[in-house]
Amino acid sequence: MPKSRPLRSITTVSAGSRSLHLRRLTAKYTRWLHIYGSMVSFGLVFFFAVTGLTLNHPQWFEKAQRSATVKGTLDAAWTAGATEADVKKLEIVEYFRNHHGIHGAVTDFRVDDRECGLTFKGPGYAADVFIDRASGRFELTETRMGLGAIVNDLHKGRDAGPGWKIFIDVSAGLLVFISLTGLILLWFVHKHRTAGFLLLVAGSLMVGLIYATLVP
Repeated sequence: MPKSRPLRSITTVSAGSRSLHLRRLTAKYTRWLHIYGSMVSFGLVFFFAVTGLTLNHPQWFEKAQRSATVKGTLDAAWTAGATEADVKKLEIVEYFRNHHGIHGAVTDFRVDDRECGLTFKGPGYAADVFIDRASGRFELTETRMGLGAIVNDLHKGRDAGPGWKIFIDVSAGLLVFISLTGLILLWFVHKHRTAGFLLLVAGSLMVGLIYATLVP
C-alpha cells in the first residue's frame, strides 16, 4: 500500500505555489503598468526635460521679445464717476480683448482719482494699459516674449491659470508612479537587482554631493 504524503508537506507546497503565482502576477502587471504608463506620459517627460534645459538658459531667447504700443480712446463714461465702483471694469476688459486682441488673465486693475491701470498676463505674454479717467484716452503696451518664454512659464506654471497647475500636479503624480513601478520591476530582476539598487543609492548620493559642493 503506497504511503500518503504528510499533510504539512502538501500545505507547504500549496502555500509556496500561491506565493510564486502572486509574485509572477505582480511582476506581470507592474511591467504592463510601467510600459504603458511610460508611453502615456512620454510627452510630459519630454516636455519638462526640454523646458528644464531652456529654463536654465533664458539668455537663448532674449532677442525674441517684441513690444508694441497703441494709443486710442474708449468710452469715457466707463471710467467716469466719483468712486471705483463706478468704473465699468468688465466693459473695459472686454473692449481690449475684442478690439485689440489682448489675451491672458487680468492680474491687476488699479483705479485712482485720475487714472485706471490694467495688467494682463499669460505665459510669455504681458499687456499693460493706462487710461485717463476724464477723457477715456489710453495707452496700451503689449509684450510678446517668444516661444522660449512661453514654454518656460508653462514649466513653472506661471500665469497659466489653475487648470494648467492641475495638469502639472497630475504630471508629477505620473512621474512618481513610473519611478515606483520601475523600482518594483527591478526588484523582480534578480540578476540585476543588487547592482540596480547600488546605482540608485549612488545616484541619490551624487545629487546630495553636487548640492553640497556646487551650490553657494
